Amino acid sequence: MPAPHTQTITPPPPRPEPSEDVPLPDPGTASVLPRSTSDGMHPGSDRGTGPGTGTGTGERTGSGAFPGTSRRTSSRRSRRGRLGAGLVEVPPVPYRDPTEAVLANPVVAEEKRFCGNCGAKVGRTRDGKPGDPQGVCDKCGTPYSFVPKLRPHEIVGGQYEVLGALAYGGLGWIYLAQDHNVSDRWVVLKGLIDTGDATALAAAMNETRFLAEVEHPNIVKIYNFVQHPDPDTGNLVGYIVMEYVGGRSLRQLALEHHRATGRIEPLPIGQVIAYGLEILPALGYLHGQGLLYCDLKPDNVIQTHEQLKLIDLGAVRRMDDYESPLFFTTGYSAPELAKRGASVASDLYTVGRTLAVLSFEFTGYTNTYKASLPGPDEVPLFALFGSYHRFLKRATHADPDRRFISAEDMADQLTGVLREIMALGTGKPRPGASTVFGPETRTFGVDMVVPEPGQRVPLPDPAEVIAGLPIPQVDTTDAAAGVLATTVATDPRTAIEALSGAPRESIEVRLRIVRARIELGELAEANRQLQAAQYLAIKAGFPHDWRIDWYRGLIELAGGRPRVARAAFDAVYDELPGEIAPKLALAVSAETNGDYFAASRFYELVWRTDHSYVSAAFGLARVYLAQGARAGAIEVLESIPPSSTHHVAAQVAAIKIKVRVGDDGRELAALSERDLVEASERLERLTLDPERRARLSAEVLDVALHWVRAGGSRQHPGARVLGRELVERDLRFGLERRYRELARLADDTDARIDLVDRANAVRPRTLT
Repeated sequence: MPAPHTQTITPPPPRPEPSEDVPLPDPGTASVLPRSTSDGMHPGSDRGTGPGTGTGTGERTGSGAFPGTSRRTSSRRSRRGRLGAGLVEVPPVPYRDPTEAVLANPVVAEEKRFCGNCGAKVGRTRDGKPGDPQGVCDKCGTPYSFVPKLRPHEIVGGQYEVLGALAYGGLGWIYLAQDHNVSDRWVVLKGLIDTGDATALAAAMNETRFLAEVEHPNIVKIYNFVQHPDPDTGNLVGYIVMEYVGGRSLRQLALEHHRATGRIEPLPIGQVIAYGLEILPALGYLHGQGLLYCDLKPDNVIQTHEQLKLIDLGAVRRMDDYESPLFFTTGYSAPELAKRGASVASDLYTVGRTLAVLSFEFTGYTNTYKASLPGPDEVPLFALFGSYHRFLKRATHADPDRRFISAEDMADQLTGVLREIMALGTGKPRPGASTVFGPETRTFGVDMVVPEPGQRVPLPDPAEVIAGLPIPQVDTTDAAAGVLATTVATDPRTAIEALSGAPRESIEVRLRIVRARIELGELAEANRQLQAAQYLAIKAGFPHDWRIDWYRGLIELAGGRPRVARAAFDAVYDELPGEIAPKLALAVSAETNGDYFAASRFYELVWRTDHSYVSAAFGLARVYLAQGARAGAIEVLESIPPSSTHHVAAQVAAIKIKVRVGDDGRELAALSERDLVEASERLERLTLDPERRARLSAEVLDVALHWVRAGGSRQHPGARVLGRELVERDLRFGLERRYRELARLADDTDARIDLVDRANAVRPRTLT
């Protein structure tokens, strides 16, 4: 692992190569982009590392003056729940006795000793003689010291008694102390590496100013700021007094997990996502206060019991601050910092990188993949959970404008991804309300036509699909949101007329008209309106509005171009990896295009996550049936719960699939007595109208008759199908009765005659 050091040079030195390249090494390099001067930019760096004992530690890089470029941001305050969001159990971390956290021998390892001015290696072993932890840099003559400034039992600020050093961080040693003025509570004192380091001093002052304004349960509290004379120079040194958080950093938890498993194994994916869902509300709170965190990484997040806290707020800055040094950590920091400065987008980037480092063996994240992610071919987790991969890709997109807009938006999508992962892992649905799409109020493909064996499975009508796909929610901030709320017309022509006087500068109005034109089959006009909506989105500063791709996909699907529609829906999936709707749209597009493998994958993701999307279950059954997987199709249909309004339709389809046989007899030979009995029992439990029951009963009895004629093996002599023994004579009587029932119910004379002829033909010979 690279050693920490602080320096200010031009240009910044290359990053030292780590001695190990494992998923969670200290990043090893930090750079500081300094405040602007009349001479322009003067890069520097500030590196540090530590064990993460509830204090800020780790290498960091930092800062400078940047032009006021930023993306659109949102500071809506996020919702907060218990760790795991009620979806996954996260092992609690016991509170750590602070006295046990004190280092018995506070020493900075030699490989972590660098000159704070020029970055040269200092205090190293030479000719077998151990390096001196304090001295003068041979290269630039700057004094250095890696010895703790405070001694046990020393009183700082007249009230804080030092017990010892806890860790060595980016700004120097971190100490445990007792506050004798406030119930002897445990506190942490965070000092500086070098009293002559103006950059470090500015960062410490920044932390003090911002922390005094912060009040959030997931962010460490600051109590005070005191000064104490340096024992060597007599100069006053500033110390931040903050809350002691007794627990383990996420980095420590990950390393402990590695040791416990005996191999380099990442934390469970559900646990990692749960951490992300606890971190994001804290960042959202800071953003709502006009602040940026800037330096998120596993070292800076502590878990105690079932709570997380962000620590080490030395990098916190105001959104409109382009003068203070900007601190960040290599491997976690956004690539645009040097050009665009820090932003909400760059903060969210660090969340994505933190989750990536914790969730898979991310070798090379500080070099080869410093600003990118490996693909599914290298990371099995991505191949298994494509939604998580897309989530991380958007969170860490090279273009800041393509990332999530806010911490709340990011948390919404991450929650959706977690629901999907937990549903796949546990086999239990994990439904949840969407914040951007309405629920599935209409279904498609539920009137399933079961074809004869060898024939193509009929696809649902495109118009039915478009009507059944979830509808994007109206943006309540849109100028015409009120008008749209009062436009309840379901007829598309009426809706267009009702919106004729609405503001034409409204994106929502344009999109509603697009939908109406699609429903009317006026696809050319729908395209024209969509182009107008896209122009308005770009004009409003939203060039990548996912709704444009969504409606483009609907237009292409309606126009019979499923391949193009699939590309559009795939773009929506990239933007909204936690949503059900784009996966359902991708499934039907793939099915229409004949890609049954992809269709089954997406249908399954939807159905296993949320059983309210019944269209996905019927779609999955169709795809299985198209591939000859009759048992799979039946299993899916049987999983539609009795509470669903489409339960009966699903049961009817399952019965038809089970008993549908072809002329070649292959399906007949595969039938068993149990199959016929189960189909009979399922049919008898259903509540059907007389004609539908009689027709389906006739199908079951007809197949049973053919099965008996073909020499089907009977295992239970008393077995019955719809009240008839599995013998030819009794089955003929049963089938005759069903044909006559259908004849009585038929409205058409020819159909009635045909059914009577069938009844006569199947009736066994009798003496009367």
